[in-house]
This record gives sequence, C-alpha cells and structure tokens, in this order.
Amino acid sequence: MDTNSVKFVMSCGLSSQLPESNLPEVVFSGRSNVGKSSLINKITNRKGLARVSATPGKTATINFFSLKEFMLVDLPGYGYAKVSDAEKQRWAELVEGYFAQERNFALIVQICDIRHKPTDDDVQMIDYLSAMGFPFIVVLTKKDKLNKTELKNQREFYENFLADYGVKCYPFSALKGDGTEDIKNAIDKFIKEGV
Repeated sequence: MDTNSVKFVMSCGLSSQLPESNLPEVVFSGRSNVGKSSLINKITNRKGLARVSATPGKTATINFFSLKEFMLVDLPGYGYAKVSDAEKQRWAELVEGYFAQERNFALIVQICDIRHKPTDDDVQMIDYLSAMGFPFIVVLTKKDKLNKTELKNQREFYENFLADYGVKCYPFSALKGDGTEDIKNAIDKFIKEGV
C-alpha cells in the first residue's frame, strides 16, 4: 500500500453527490466514537487525514480519499443517540444509497470496540454486509484498554461470533499501532486478489 500519494478528494452529504467508482473502494464503517478516524490516520500514516472528533456523530458525510491503488471511503459513524431523527434519515439515505450503487467494492472494514460486545447497530451492519455478499473484515479497536486476560476473552468472543460469517477479525490499538500492518496487508490482499 502506497500511502505517499493519499489525498482528500471530496465529501458527500447526499447519495446524488457520490462520485463515479473508478478505483477499487476500501470502505470504513463503524459506530460513532469507535475510533474510525484514528484507524484511518494510522493506516495512511497521516495524523490529520480523517478528523478525530471528541464529539460523536460529527462526521455526517461520506468522505473520499484517493491512494494510488484504491479509493478510501470513510462512512459517517452510526448509532449516536443525540442525532435528530431527520439527520438519522439523511444518514440512512446516504449510506444505503452508497451501498445500492454499482461500485467497485474491494473491502468493507467494519469497526467494533473490542471492550464491548457488538451493539445492535454493529450486528445489523454485519448481517447486512454478509447478506449482500460484500467482502469484509472486522477491526477491533481500543485493544490497549484491556489487560491480557480481557483481551484474550474478548478476542475469543469475537472470533466465535464472526465464525458464522466466515470473517476474520483484527485487534488494533491506535495508541500503540498494534495491528496496523496486519490490517494494511489484509487490504492489499483484497485489492490484489479481489477475494
């Protein structure tokens, strides 16, 4: 993965604004405040590429970043209770509109917080990705917040939970960078092999 050429392309607040899908797309999905921006910044080796916000629900657009081999797509975080119903509807129209288009989906990186079981929204998203046949992996953020025993237990829980979907999970720490190379390798594999 060549991160030297990474640059911001555009933000879309409506599905009608979405650009054409010319490159393979690697899509980052997860609930608000799960550490999605930190993961993107770590993978691309750019501190401020994706904006890290202390306020959940801040990213309300689909953001596109171009790299040499693929387009990195940052979906707005879901599941933030304080967002208005109108905003939730707009989010649903935007994200559903994105997935409904004929696009070059190389990989969906679904993000969950390793400290907790998947939320109802997480399960709904994983079910949706599986039912639609999208290629996806699950990244488990915030692994540095757990001790060794907790980490082992939570990893086993997620591995068992995802076994039914035939999907791999990757524990990750934005603080220490643990898991970054594994995730980058997985992305490379999906782009090259289209598997």
